[in-house]
Amino acid sequence: MAIEVWPGKPYPRGATYDGTGVNFAVYSQVATRVEVCIFDPHNPAREIERFDLPEVTEFVWHGYVSGLEPGTLYGLRVHGPYDPAHGHRCNPHKLLVDPYAKALFGEVDWKQPVFGYTLGHKDQDLARDEQDSAAGMPKGVVVSDFFDWGNDRRPDVPWRKTVIYEAHVRGLTMRHPAVPEHQRGTYAGLSHPAVIEHLLKLGVTAVELLPVHEAADDAFLNDKGLSNYWGYSTLNYFAPEQRYASRRTPGSQVAEFKSMVKALHAAGIEVILDVVYNHTNEGNHLGPTLSFKGIDNAAYYWLMPDSRYYLDFTGCGNSLNASQPQAARLISDSLRYWVTEMHVDGFRFDLATTLGRLGGGEFSPNAPMFQIINQDPVLQKVKLIAEPWDVGLGGYQVGQFPAPWREWNGKYRDALRRYWKGDENLAGEVGHRLAGSSDMFQSARRRPQASINFVTAHDGFTLHDLVTYSHKHNEANGEYNRDGADDNQAWNCGVEGETADPNVTSLRERQKRNLLASLFLSQGVPMLVAGDEMGRTQGGNNNAYCQDTELSWVDWNLDERRKALCEFTSRLIQFRHRMPVLQRRRFFQGDHIWDSHFKDLTWYRPDGTEMSPEDWQKPFTRSLAFLLGGDAIPTPDERGQRIIGDALLVLLNAHHEPMRFIAPQPPPGRQWVLEFYTADDSRGSEPVPSNQFELTGRSLAVFREAPRNEKA
Repeated sequence: MAIEVWPGKPYPRGATYDGTGVNFAVYSQVATRVEVCIFDPHNPAREIERFDLPEVTEFVWHGYVSGLEPGTLYGLRVHGPYDPAHGHRCNPHKLLVDPYAKALFGEVDWKQPVFGYTLGHKDQDLARDEQDSAAGMPKGVVVSDFFDWGNDRRPDVPWRKTVIYEAHVRGLTMRHPAVPEHQRGTYAGLSHPAVIEHLLKLGVTAVELLPVHEAADDAFLNDKGLSNYWGYSTLNYFAPEQRYASRRTPGSQVAEFKSMVKALHAAGIEVILDVVYNHTNEGNHLGPTLSFKGIDNAAYYWLMPDSRYYLDFTGCGNSLNASQPQAARLISDSLRYWVTEMHVDGFRFDLATTLGRLGGGEFSPNAPMFQIINQDPVLQKVKLIAEPWDVGLGGYQVGQFPAPWREWNGKYRDALRRYWKGDENLAGEVGHRLAGSSDMFQSARRRPQASINFVTAHDGFTLHDLVTYSHKHNEANGEYNRDGADDNQAWNCGVEGETADPNVTSLRERQKRNLLASLFLSQGVPMLVAGDEMGRTQGGNNNAYCQDTELSWVDWNLDERRKALCEFTSRLIQFRHRMPVLQRRRFFQGDHIWDSHFKDLTWYRPDGTEMSPEDWQKPFTRSLAFLLGGDAIPTPDERGQRIIGDALLVLLNAHHEPMRFIAPQPPPGRQWVLEFYTADDSRGSEPVPSNQFELTGRSLAVFREAPRNEKA
């Protein structure tokens, strides 16, 4: 019996269940006909029903079917021009994923005819292929939005108190002994009490999850027996990745994701998503036809003047054109969905410069996409983080994004790495980075928290590998070690790879502590990569995007050395939370504020005198100190009270030889108390009998100003 299709409505887009049936709405300006195909849930390759969307309203094709329920599997077929020379690639023989599907079921099978053109033909993408791709395509799942959120509340952590933990849903828990085996590598595993307990003990306030949008593996990786582990190959911007669900029933990933968010919120931890709105997995003109390309290619992608080809600002074959109204609407609709329905607290935008490109391809901080997000009453209230670069012309835009965006600070990463491995001519650069990078953000009246500080990220060496390898070792990726960055600003401390030499091992542990201490003592927002607190290694692989193996997974089986690093990291983060001077709302003025004893920020030479302009220019300056005046906080806290905190003195010695420092005299009745010394982690919370302290080579020490009668 044929399905009865009513006119339905053009909004919301996608497949929307209202309790009695499903409304379908699909945008395509070039389509001449849009079909919806329903598939057998017991045999998803078998099509059981097909019907046309009967109405078109402003290029939105829509229809309503009574009686369809959650769990229904569906796909789209779009009739229209197949004219690649003019940017059109409609092909009704190819089943397409609905861009607004809220869940998918199944994976792309690259052995099926999922390419819209005839492979092997001369000028092959110009010849339309007429083989049916349905058997090789994931299907959309009709989902009910109902979920019992109870009394869920966003933690709403202020930026100045935020500590980000970048993690992979699968990699974080695959080897966790306390997580039940069937939950390892899943949303349920990430919200397991044992994992939350670790996050709370560590002191992080937000987990930033590598992409959880539904992605597809790449054919060339499948041929090597590898997979796109990181997930930067998006197929759909609404559906949570089904591979991270502990149950594989259609649509179950949606409720499990929500349960994860609810559990993390109950612990006071925010959820930030790494999102990839800059490109999709459909590739260039020789890529597959999976969704956007077959629905309305020119409405979603950047095309060259010769519309057959794609502009590529991402290095992935195509670029989503956020300067086009429908692509911009897709992105903003997706973002709002994840905030309102999935309750996430913010987003980190991969290759965000692409989103800010205008019609000519040039970047602008006033680009339409930024204005849409910043003016949206929902999106303007969440955390927004840009990876402020892409691979296109003029792609490096650190410091150029508009408020209220925050930005990954690549200059911070490079400066701190180079400083601790002993490079010259870095004093001024390091000074700017530790103090919040005012040279990059202050002129636009932004605050220190505009800078997201990090020394490692998912892309590149882990912290352990940064001090263990000077060169990448990516042979396992199957590209003859040609992939991944060659310039890592890494230093192996004298031996390439693991070693039993106690002197080298001791130096490496000290260097890890130096980098971690620098990170959490800097102004700005610190980001820690999952496992770095435990000395996680990838064996020197700095591009483990395709390694869904123990090479990438966090190892929770800790020896004494790794336990000590974890405890040190936790102490650092908790110390940061207690110290107002590390959470400044505004940039330093370098002067006495209010009735302060110390300036808000003072830089010293090891001999205790203030650094001069000439000192900053000396190429060999590797030993310096800075003092943060604890009573120089001129702004009130959230309750309207003036914040008073202890002053901090930080001594840094990146030289390979010991250096004696003379500390400035504390006020009467006060003393310096040693809190951290990276050369001897057993020392801490001990008064310093004199104002002199000798730092061993390549080490850092932190002192807190305290009353003389304070007990440790």
